[in-house]
Amino acid sequence: MSVTRSLTVDDFARPNAAYAVWEVTRHCDQPCQHCGSRAGPRLADELDTDAALGVVEALARLGCRECALIGGEAYLRADLPVLIEALVARGVRAVMQTGGRGLTAKRVARLKNAGLDGIGVSIDGLEDSHDQLRGNRGSWAAAWKAAERVRAAGLVLTVNSQINRLNLHQLPELARGLRAQGVQAWQVQLTVPMGRAADRPEWIMQPWQIPDVLETLAAIQREAIEEHEGDGPVFNVMPNNNIGYFGPHEELLRSVPGGISTHWQGCRAGINVLSVEADGIVKACPSLPTADYAGANVKDLALDEIWRTSDNVRFARDRAPGSELWGYCKTCYYGETCQAGCSWTAHCILGRRGNNPWCTHRATQLRREGKRERLVQVERAPQTFYDRGRFEIVVEPWSDEPSDALPRRLPVL
Repeated sequence: MSVTRSLTVDDFARPNAAYAVWEVTRHCDQPCQHCGSRAGPRLADELDTDAALGVVEALARLGCRECALIGGEAYLRADLPVLIEALVARGVRAVMQTGGRGLTAKRVARLKNAGLDGIGVSIDGLEDSHDQLRGNRGSWAAAWKAAERVRAAGLVLTVNSQINRLNLHQLPELARGLRAQGVQAWQVQLTVPMGRAADRPEWIMQPWQIPDVLETLAAIQREAIEEHEGDGPVFNVMPNNNIGYFGPHEELLRSVPGGISTHWQGCRAGINVLSVEADGIVKACPSLPTADYAGANVKDLALDEIWRTSDNVRFARDRAPGSELWGYCKTCYYGETCQAGCSWTAHCILGRRGNNPWCTHRATQLRREGKRERLVQVERAPQTFYDRGRFEIVVEPWSDEPSDALPRRLPVL
């Protein structure tokens, strides 16, 4: 899930849709090979302007403080400035996430004039890996140019990166480039096998590699703190909901440099977060597989009513601590606090919530026992929007040799 600010203590005090992620269109101008929604052409039944403005009104009623506009590519929606103006008029901070291929200076100016406050540009590694992931050459160069335009316009510039086996080794160099570009916050997440990424299991991180990811990110954050000069904000490495949990760098990476120390406190989907898809389907989190987590549609029921009544939207709000845990997570010391980490990640890997092999603490403990976990794909994704396949966990003796850990890629049906 894309977030451009850190949730405050107050955000955790009570259920309130403080943060919304709104897929305003599924139309996209890039064939990204790791796209979770399988975005491409515009949907025939996307919300029209009147229905979209109704969503804005409902978000305001729910007390939404910030709305991230995504796609597809949000800027391909013609009435996007109208929606931004409506959000801002109702006291909702509007930001946008983009791949940046067609983010011209004219578009940036138009969105800024409408009241957009910040833009997050997706940059997934250095040029070779980024362009491979995005499915077209020149995507990396376009994304960097977009970032320059955002900064030149005076908007808050953040960058989002997915971490996978193509780009893990590039993270330190990428981070230094982002700092030089004036990026304020770098949000990172693991590539999850959903959508087109589910078709490329060889790109997906293995559980035993997760501690190395956290060591790398912690080193990057420490370097940024040590080399920081001036009175401005420190470059902030922001691990997304599926990176962690409870390893030696938990507080360093969960806390904003110089801010309140914090740690992972469980999935916030449907507690402080909600999402709306391009056709009006409401979910607790934009990343959750739609077939398993669709609440209702704003065309049929008001958004605030869906928020209050949908079991699929309320699942994290209503569950008792530890009630869903199974497998290794059921035995974990941190289980009732962690709740098996990111619901999206756990479900997309194993087909249900409550057990999450992508865990720093878990991988570290297993290594101490001379073991590691390996993911093997046993079910392909059905090739629908926001779809998933399924993996099984193989527990094997620890080995420093990575060659035997490559996920098996199922044949195309």
